[in-house]
Amino acid sequence: MTTISTLFLLAGLLLFISVLASTISARLGLPLLLLFLGVGMLAGEDGIGGIVFDDFKTANLIAQLALAVILLDGGLRTDSGSFRVALKPAAVLATWGVVGTVALLGIFATWLLDVDWRLGVLLAAIVGSTDAAAVFALLRNSGVRLNERVKSTLEIESGSNDPMAILLVVVMIEVLLHPERSGVSSFAWMLLKQAGIGLLFGVVGGKVLAWLLRRLNLAEGLYALLILSGGLLIVGAANLLDGSGLLAVYVAGVIVGNRKSHATEHVLRVMDGL
Repeated sequence: MTTISTLFLLAGLLLFISVLASTISARLGLPLLLLFLGVGMLAGEDGIGGIVFDDFKTANLIAQLALAVILLDGGLRTDSGSFRVALKPAAVLATWGVVGTVALLGIFATWLLDVDWRLGVLLAAIVGSTDAAAVFALLRNSGVRLNERVKSTLEIESGSNDPMAILLVVVMIEVLLHPERSGVSSFAWMLLKQAGIGLLFGVVGGKVLAWLLRRLNLAEGLYALLILSGGLLIVGAANLLDGSGLLAVYVAGVIVGNRKSHATEHVLRVMDGL
């Protein structure tokens, strides 16, 4: 019981401080993510909080859940008109842009760390893609004002570069562990499968959720839970079939967000809190 109470205390305290930090962010004009990072560093084992946390599975679970919610929210707020002006440059950045970033960063990491080039490129592949959480948070909450085409390009790219990033990480792991089995055709198929299944589940799931949002008569507070649970279903189903669940939930959010209904505004307010 003591362990549970301590967990509640720590989780509640961190959440409470993070919410208050949002007011500081608005007053000082600092990105909210920067303040969250500071709270985490202070709470960690090298900070004043002294919290020791090294459970990689739990960290991965929380991160995947948070990213799914962020991408769903980003999709809900993306105007379909932005695809007409930004889809082409965003598609180039989400594919060849990721490859170019990984190549340059891989060369630098190999030189800086003095390791085998395959390890350097693997490190670059892990961190080389645009972080969707950072992009959406900065563009929507930091007061940054960009040209509409640039803003749309960044949002679409950050929400759709997941398949290429995963592909490059898997490719480098295969090259390291099984160089004799590394083939271009198998990797190309993996990329097509990731993107194809992600798009399919995103489109179908988004249309189903949009239809339910218009047809169902629920208590006001349940519409956001309907969209959130549906988004998590889409992520899980796409991932189980080796597709890109994160791409799927972003596409689903775009479809739902552009089919306005009586519950749209309430859903967006709840997503702000999440």
